[in-house]
Formats: sequence, C-alpha cells, structure tokens
Amino acid sequence: MLHNGVYFHNVSELEQRPGLPGLLLQRFPREVREALSAKGRTKAAESSGCEIRFVTEAPYVRVTIGALEKDGRVYVFRGDFFHAAYDLKAGTAVTLQLEEPERFPEVHRSSLQSGTFSSDVWRIYCDRFTAVFYDVDAFGYEVRPPHKAEMPQFTLLAYGSSITQGAGSLNHTCSYVQQAARRLGADAINLGLSGTCYCEKEAADHLARGSGWDAAFLELGVNMRSVMEPPEFGRRITYLLDEVTGRNPHKPVFVTTIYPNRATFFEDEEHVFTKRDLIFNDILRRYVSDRNHPRLYLLEGSEIMTEFVSLTTDLIHPSDYGHIRMGEHLARLLEPVLTGLRTSDRETGGI
Repeated sequence: MLHNGVYFHNVSELEQRPGLPGLLLQRFPREVREALSAKGRTKAAESSGCEIRFVTEAPYVRVTIGALEKDGRVYVFRGDFFHAAYDLKAGTAVTLQLEEPERFPEVHRSSLQSGTFSSDVWRIYCDRFTAVFYDVDAFGYEVRPPHKAEMPQFTLLAYGSSITQGAGSLNHTCSYVQQAARRLGADAINLGLSGTCYCEKEAADHLARGSGWDAAFLELGVNMRSVMEPPEFGRRITYLLDEVTGRNPHKPVFVTTIYPNRATFFEDEEHVFTKRDLIFNDILRRYVSDRNHPRLYLLEGSEIMTEFVSLTTDLIHPSDYGHIRMGEHLARLLEPVLTGLRTSDRETGGI
C-alpha cells in the first residue's frame, strides 16, 4: 500500500479513526476484522510484521509513529542491515531521528547490495501492537517508495496461531516466519492471529484472493482444539483450503500439522487436547491426500518444531532459539518447491 511516497508492507488498510490523529496500520480489511471472534478482532488489529518502507537521499530523516493501545517496539533496518530499536509508549507520538549510516560509504557498494533488500531502503518493522503512522520528514529531500527491484521478488504469506504471529520471541524479527523468509530470500506477509486462528469464512476468502503473495504457509489447528469438535474443524479447513487452492491453482500452498506442545506429552493420554491434536492432524493429512492437488503440500509440525526444549515454559510457544530453529527447518522444507517455482517462472517470464 502506498501513501505520500511511503510503501506500507503487510498492510491492507491505513485506517483513519474519527477524532484520532494518524493512520492505523491494519493487516486485515475492516470487513474481515469485524467478522472474526471478539478476541480475534483485537488480534487482527495488531500490526505484527507491518513495515514502513521508503527511500530518500536525505542524510537525516524524522519518522513520527506511535503505539495505540499498549507499549510497542519497532526495529529499524537499512535494507537487510539492522540499524536500531525504539520503544514506543502507548498513546504517545514518537519521532525517530534516523541518520544515514556513517560507515556505508567506506565499503564497496556491491557488498551493501548483497542481500534481498537494497541497502538504500529504510524499513521500520512493527512488533505486536497497533501502530500509528503520522509522518516522514526528509527536510525537503524527495521521499519515494522502494522500486520492485529494491525488495524481495517473492512473497510468502503466513496464516496461523500466536506461534505464527511470533509469540514467545523477544524480537519478532526473529520469529520463525521471518527467519524462514529471510533464508528463502522472500518477503513475509504475517497474518497470524494469537489464540484466534479459527479459519472463518471471511478470513479464508481474504487469503484466497491471492493478493500480494506467491506462496502460502498455513498453520492450522492448535487454536481450534479447545473451541470446536472435529467435524467443525474439518468443515472449516476444507472451505479454507478449497478456496485458497482453487482460486490460486498455480501457487504453492503448504499446510502443517500441529506443532508438538504440552499436549503431545501429557501423562493423561485421554486429555481432550491430546486426542484432538491427533484427530485434527489426521483430518489435515486426509484432506491433502484426498484432494491430491499438485500445488498443495503437507508438512509435519514435528519436522519444523523438532525440540521440545526449544519452547518457553508455557510449553506451547517457541523461545527465540525455538523460533530460529523452526525458521531454519521451515526454509529447508519449502526451498525445493520454491526454487523449482522460481526457475519455472523465470523461464516463462514470470517472477
């Protein structure tokens, strides 16, 4: 999304609220957010993984942003290079004073441009809070959005639970989705919904529109085990996967079974979570097998989250170490398919 020479990544809407200054960075359109559960609406309003991106020759830039409902943190990058982190107080506009990295001119430009982003691109990455954008002031220098060639040429969409949204990671730029995307040389659209990934029809339809993504990764099941019976789970994932694959027949879609968690190792093997994890996983496996769609791929959660001790003490969310390891494993599993897709698209004039 573009606004006043700035590109907003992972943003579906820049929402102007009556009586409030600034623009809210929304990952989901209003009609999708307001169709979710009560809690889901609040999670959909979090700007997890949203980025403010721009290019300018100005040696000094002021970016004014804020956090709406709770304190937040943003991480500033120049291209792939980490620059600084800033804490934001809820309800307060904060102006970031950014300066051209003084050591960049000392090295060969080709070294700076060896990543997936051009080192000319300022990137302000939002953690898990509702971000408010106010202004970019380059003191009269031009501010423009990055050109397509200055950003990754491939975009991975991720939809899932709080794990996918980045919970457990102290720095959400280290979440497993971001880790996998960086290793794949891809951009990431993160549509994780903490505790509320319920595969609603409106959410499914939004994903299926296929806007802005080249491959989709879907982490389904763990949030639904406490709120619905297996038949309803099967109905919802069937609709979602039918729509996403049916409306995007040439795009790879990866679906994973539930990641190992405390229920995997409960002493009480009859616990409802333990039983539903097994049943839900089998429903996913059967769906993929029965549909036999050429671009639908089943991943086993135990091949992505391989170490139980990589979780935090809540025994569900990965630690920083866990997220990094999961990102490594996920990238390894996706890479053969995505490499083949990129090669095919280059030969046919696509991506």
